[in-house]
Amino acid sequence: MEVAITGASGLIGSALARSLRADGHLVRPLVRPTSSAAPTEAAIRWDPAAGTIESDALEGIDAVVHLAGAGIGDRRWSPARKREIRDSRVRGTDLLARTLAGLSRPPAVFVSGSAVGFYGDRGDELLTERSTPGTDFLAGVVQAWEAAAQPAVDAGIRTLFLRNGVVLAADGGMLPRLVTLFRLFVGGRLGSGRQWLSWVSIDDEVGVIRFLFDHADTSGPVNVTGPAPTTNAQFTKALGATLHRPTVVPVPAFGPRLVLGREMADALLFVSQRAEPAALTAAGYRFIHPDVATALRAQVGDRR
Repeated sequence: MEVAITGASGLIGSALARSLRADGHLVRPLVRPTSSAAPTEAAIRWDPAAGTIESDALEGIDAVVHLAGAGIGDRRWSPARKREIRDSRVRGTDLLARTLAGLSRPPAVFVSGSAVGFYGDRGDELLTERSTPGTDFLAGVVQAWEAAAQPAVDAGIRTLFLRNGVVLAADGGMLPRLVTLFRLFVGGRLGSGRQWLSWVSIDDEVGVIRFLFDHADTSGPVNVTGPAPTTNAQFTKALGATLHRPTVVPVPAFGPRLVLGREMADALLFVSQRAEPAALTAAGYRFIHPDVATALRAQVGDRR
């Protein structure tokens, strides 16, 4: 199988690439002119900002996985940064979707990144792929992100949107930062701790993508979240137990809001999204890590 991946050096992309290569598949990373990655014969050049891509190199590719986009939590949200977050997703997706739609031998499947941020802040409401979108900044970004893939859908390419929860991985994302705090004995629930956290282990993230390659009857949005969403308080307790650290001191909301700005802190730390993987359950996917305690032990548990 020949798979093209944007964002192949990121947390999800690198794990997916390793998994595919281990099973003998050919991975074709899409790289920008400014990329620091060493060029390889398999690489495909593209530049979303300039609207250019090596379209001939995509002819006959079996699957395309699109994961590229500016990070949402690595810088404070200035107006310019918010534009970059949106544009990096919409422009890249639009370029890729239009290019795939114009191929004489398009891929059988186009898997495009998305997020449970689509739903906005929803309290205790149980969210499936049929739930309505939210109205905040990230919800608007995700709606535009998914809409940009429409040319591929119109061309008859089976298109999937990975509405990812928080990806739990030992080597990237949110988890290593939390582990550092907990090991310093300063880990605790955020605010009230009642907000829902939709999570997925990196192993299941990769497993879901590979599962979707082979399930031709599944398309559209897919909640890539574990089957048991947890509250922030429950997550905090599970992480503390995994690391053998106390979790008695809560983190008041004003602290993160002061450091990150209220909008960013609320969108990333205090938002409540109780998403369930209804489409994956219906398709028969079996989770490697069905609960958060199992996922945390697999990533950061005591390996002595």
